[in-house]
Amino acid sequence: MQDEQRLVKDCLKQHPAAQKQLYDSYAEQMLSTCYRYTKSMHDAEEVLQQGFIKVFQNLHQYRSEGDLGAWIRRIMVNTAINYLKRKPRYQLDLGFEDTQLHPVDNHQPDIQLHMKDLLNLIRQLPAGYQAIFNLHAVEGYTHVEIAKILGISEGTSRSQYARARALLISWLEKHSVNGKKDRYVR
Repeated sequence: MQDEQRLVKDCLKQHPAAQKQLYDSYAEQMLSTCYRYTKSMHDAEEVLQQGFIKVFQNLHQYRSEGDLGAWIRRIMVNTAINYLKRKPRYQLDLGFEDTQLHPVDNHQPDIQLHMKDLLNLIRQLPAGYQAIFNLHAVEGYTHVEIAKILGISEGTSRSQYARARALLISWLEKHSVNGKKDRYVR
C-alpha cells in the first residue's frame, strides 16, 4: 500500500519512470477489461491508451481510500463505453430498444466452461448486449447505474441483460449438444 501511494505521488510529480511503472503494472489487466467491451484488439488498445491518458489527467482525484486498480478499471470501463458511443460501427449495435421485459428461462445448463471460451462467447454478443452484460455481470453495476451511464431506461438495461443472458445460455447449450460436451460438461 505504501509503495502504491509513493507511486501515485511520483506520478503526480510527473516523474516518467513512475508513470511507466504505473502503466506497466496495470496495462495488461486493463487491456483485457477494454477488450471485453470492443470487437477488436486494435479498438481495445485504443481505448486503453485513451483510458491511461484520463488516468494520468485525473490521478489527483484518487484519494488512496480504495484499490487503485479498481479506480483505474472504472476509468477504463467509462472510456470503453464512451468509445462505443462515438464509433459509427458500434452505434447501430448500441441502439437500445425500450421494450417490456420478457420472462427468461432460468434453466442453467450444467456446463463447466473455460474462462477464455466464455469471454469469446460474450464478445460475440451484439455490442449493446455485450456492454450491458459486462457492466452488470462482470463489473457489478446496477441497472440504475447502467441506465445512467448509457442514457437508457432501467427497464431497457434489464431487458437487454436478460436477452444477452438468454442468448449466452442458448449458445452454451448448443455447444454442449454439438459434440463439445466432454469439454464443457462435468
